[in-house]
Amino acid sequence: MLEKHIWICAFMAVGAKYNGITVGEVESTKTEEVRELIQQLGNAASKATGVTFPAGLADRLCSYAKSVSHFPTALKEFEWRNGYFTGLTMEAVSKLQPDPCPAHTEIMISEGLYTP
Repeated sequence: MLEKHIWICAFMAVGAKYNGITVGEVESTKTEEVRELIQQLGNAASKATGVTFPAGLADRLCSYAKSVSHFPTALKEFEWRNGYFTGLTMEAVSKLQPDPCPAHTEIMISEGLYTP
């Protein structure tokens, strides 16, 4: 469940950053960026829930992206999707801790979905 949540949040965020490119375009042209975001979101989710992901999280999620490469990207259903990770950021910052997913926060700010 968490892996699927990380997948949709990472791919939709990166795709939206680039004007709604497809999932396949994110996977093939923004590979390092989406992998970094997956890593940050995975670490944040692990810290928040205690769930440890098996090695290869980014590989699995990028592989899945190839099977739905034609899907468009958009940031929607914020409260249930990317809002979860924004909440983790707000919680950390309120405790004067580092942002656990700064790449995600940067996209949310640029898309007008989060104001620090």
